[in-house]
Amino acid sequence: MAYYEATLASAAAQDDDRRMATKHLAMSEAAIGRPAAVDVGDSWAAHYSPGRWAHESGMILSRLGDLDAAEEHLHLALDIHGLDRRRTRAIVLADLGGVRLRQGDVDGAMATWRSFLDCADGIRSVKVQGALQDMRVRLRRYDGVPEAQELREQATRIAG
Repeated sequence: MAYYEATLASAAAQDDDRRMATKHLAMSEAAIGRPAAVDVGDSWAAHYSPGRWAHESGMILSRLGDLDAAEEHLHLALDIHGLDRRRTRAIVLADLGGVRLRQGDVDGAMATWRSFLDCADGIRSVKVQGALQDMRVRLRRYDGVPEAQELREQATRIAG
């Protein structure tokens, strides 16, 4: 149920319907904390974990403009995922860098993206490739900043 409520929240956020997005996000949060009422078997929705929920919720909150709550949820996702899921951790770090940049924390964004690049090195994934491209585009605004240029160059090397 948490997955479906989060999907509705995401769709509402994309439509800029803050009220519906917030409502379904709260319902998703309530559902993620309780066991499924019915056996969902091998459905891939059955594998919707608290870490995936925290990441998706963070991105929904980011879309709604609640960047502090988004950052908090992305940190929660990192804490839950730990170090054992490199690809997932890399994607969360990339998203967290984007949130920090939107908050105006350029140094924090660059530090987070450096962690993302360290984590993403050697991972072959469409999502990681997309995150690398997104980061490079965002960093173009900072061409005069040596660290930004270094990050873009490292991202280009990793992207292959």
